[in-house]
Amino acid sequence: MQKFARDEVTLGYVQFLSENIRSSYKIDPGQFRSYNIKRGLRNSDGTGVLAGVTNIGSVQGYMMLDGDPIPMPGKLFYRGLDVSDIIKSHVERGIFGFEEVSYLLLLGKLPTEAELKAFNCVIAEARKMPEGFNENILFKAPNQSIMNKLAAGVMSLYSYDDNPDDTSPENVLRQSIELIARLPIIVLNAYNVKRHYYDHDSLYLHMPKPELSIAENILRMLRDDKKYTPEEAHLLDLMLTLHAEHGGGNNSTFTCRVLTSTGTDTYATIAGAINSLKGPLHGGANTKVVGMFKDIKENVSDPTDDRQLREYLIKILNGEAYDGRGKIYGLGHAVYTESDPRSLLLKKYARDLAVKNGAGDDFALMERIEEIGKTLLNEKLRDRKTVCSNVDMYSGLVYKMLGIPEEMFTPLFAIARVSGWCAHRLEELISGGKIIRPGYKAVMHKTAYVPIEERT
Repeated sequence: MQKFARDEVTLGYVQFLSENIRSSYKIDPGQFRSYNIKRGLRNSDGTGVLAGVTNIGSVQGYMMLDGDPIPMPGKLFYRGLDVSDIIKSHVERGIFGFEEVSYLLLLGKLPTEAELKAFNCVIAEARKMPEGFNENILFKAPNQSIMNKLAAGVMSLYSYDDNPDDTSPENVLRQSIELIARLPIIVLNAYNVKRHYYDHDSLYLHMPKPELSIAENILRMLRDDKKYTPEEAHLLDLMLTLHAEHGGGNNSTFTCRVLTSTGTDTYATIAGAINSLKGPLHGGANTKVVGMFKDIKENVSDPTDDRQLREYLIKILNGEAYDGRGKIYGLGHAVYTESDPRSLLLKKYARDLAVKNGAGDDFALMERIEEIGKTLLNEKLRDRKTVCSNVDMYSGLVYKMLGIPEEMFTPLFAIARVSGWCAHRLEELISGGKIIRPGYKAVMHKTAYVPIEERT
């Protein structure tokens, strides 16, 4: 695809205007402290500023004692059910559970066998994209960013909906089910079109099969030979289940609730959440972990030597290696302290497949990066914060084990999280009732207006 060539005069003018832009927008950090501003909507002790209540998801990473947060093993609940128990049941029964979790989040209860069967049939029917959508929206304007194309695709679904602006619970539930079914189709088709136009690979498009789960259809549509093992499909189903919901305070879900509070339509709301998730500090973090992992393997002569590994991780932490940002990606979380249950579950259920697929050494190296990195960060932070690995530490490695390309990591996150987003949208519509509008303290100095002929 030929990119639009920007006029050199325009570029030069923008460069000229940009010379003082940093000084125009710079705010003294002391201003935040003097007005007790909760930067990032976080309190000074690291806890989140309460902005609402929810019955959908609960993220528990610390307990409060005498007004102070005390570290504890992390817990994640969907509608009051411990995610660890949900995953355990799915594994023991050998079922694909993401659809069950989607039903749970949307409807507030676990489905009966008949209810889940009916739900799956509706999902399968909703996978049929509107006539002309793929050709007009996905094929004619390919995009290197699958996340951007996904957001644009979701926005475009507005044009194919006979009742797009109706925000009644019944209509939004209908739209939500369709989005859960259609996001995987948009992502897979957008990725394959991108491969064809930008990577110059053959273009192949596989139709989803109605009898297969969402996880199975993703692998089937992604691979040119349409083949996958049951172990691979169940591991991907686990990934989708673990990413389906994470409380109302994470950035993309909060974005969803803010947009919902304005009364806007479902497609604009979910597109906004997708764009939020794209950020490297949110859903894009797993690709940074994979990049850091590659960098470590390339620059540490013997990654099995803990001394060498520790020395290089210190360089990363000091901003002297990898991307220079001083972050050991995959470690630390806004809420979890002693442990992230999603990270523990991934390690528990992915290790055997890693060994089977020849990735056992990489998995072991990632565990050692985690342990050494946690020690270094806890030493650096001392009593200010307890650091654990988060889900991004292992999700990227698991995706690589499944043969999933990096540009698909965050879109898969969106495919999973749309169930939670839609549940929070429904809750905000039914129980919110007010536009979400926080305050900002204006700190500029008042000046007099100067006529243009007197300006210098």
